Amino acid sequence: MAGSRSLSSGLRALQPEAFGADPSGERMARIRRSPYFKDGVFQNPGGPSRTRPSGSPLDFAKKYFDKEDRARRSPKGAVPVHATTLADLAKPPATGLRLTWMGHSSVLAEIDGQRVLFDPVWGERCSPFAFAGPKRLHPVPVPLAALGPVDVVVISHDHYDHLDMPTIKALAGTDTLFAVPLGVGAHLEHWGVSAERLRELEWHETTRVGGLTLTATPARHFCGRGLRNTQHTLWASWVVAGDEHRIFHSGDTGYFEGFQDIGADYGPFDATMIQLGAYSEFWPDIHMTPDEGMRAHLDLQGGEPGGVLLPIHWGTFNLAPHAWAEPGEWTKDAAEQAGQAAAFPRPGEPFEPAEKLPVDPWWRAVSAPLPHAWRRPTGAVTAPHGRG
Repeated sequence: MAGSRSLSSGLRALQPEAFGADPSGERMARIRRSPYFKDGVFQNPGGPSRTRPSGSPLDFAKKYFDKEDRARRSPKGAVPVHATTLADLAKPPATGLRLTWMGHSSVLAEIDGQRVLFDPVWGERCSPFAFAGPKRLHPVPVPLAALGPVDVVVISHDHYDHLDMPTIKALAGTDTLFAVPLGVGAHLEHWGVSAERLRELEWHETTRVGGLTLTATPARHFCGRGLRNTQHTLWASWVVAGDEHRIFHSGDTGYFEGFQDIGADYGPFDATMIQLGAYSEFWPDIHMTPDEGMRAHLDLQGGEPGGVLLPIHWGTFNLAPHAWAEPGEWTKDAAEQAGQAAAFPRPGEPFEPAEKLPVDPWWRAVSAPLPHAWRRPTGAVTAPHGRG
């Protein structure tokens, strides 16, 4: 047994630092007490979900390595990144709420005098290795140091495209707080974030940061960074509410009826940041299509158009078989069909949801032709209501 423990310790020592650390001690005891932890793993709302590709591996390989499909999965030119400066971000939002999409799921939200940074990924690859793994399709719009002070960093789950070790290490040298799902704090402590700066929550728990209330809410996804997916860290969507505004960040999630409950309990929202990229019929339970993302937004708003939808989790990394520009194009059509206001900023472009929205389909100039357009019902299209 002693030899086995020694071998196990040796293997852990060889693991990349980016694998992070498994929960232990009181953190693990708290996980075991969680009502969402059963049979040794965290459970998804709505029952079991498929966290690995379903269907035939051969069918997946044919689609993933098809020459024409592969060409569509990357932009054919330079992505037009917005030239945001420190001065732009230093000026307070006139309406009290401003969002800056930095690409993928990274968003800087300035809300009621506080600054919240969601899922910051400034690394070149979403991978534990510097030499392999999905690489950025556009540069980081704003250097991390140019963001200015951040009151709280919010992490949705521990996958590499949402929890980036180099970014966390850089932020560990500031005095920002970190709000994370239960168990994820083990990774951050491993990378130098002190326990005093962690706010580690399970679903429906809240914490206060300045004048904001942050609530971890359910999502339908999974976790894991190392060789084994132990399901010992939770995944979450997040509600952030101030005195005047409230916003929602979905993290990664498949569509589930729980969006209606989140909307009823915490909504409606001035803006939602909804994951609707990296979807596939091979993993339908854990990521949303543009149509599902629109359904989620409407559920969060009580079933009717309202607020502003900001599509996230697309455009920055190639993580699925669909065309690179498809999430943007299809979401624009879905918004028109639903009569829902939606924002389509270039990476790094700040906007205020209560003002004129960025709606230019900028991706078309650098996209290969899409294999098929949005299949909307004939005669169902209505003009977008509201701003923009």
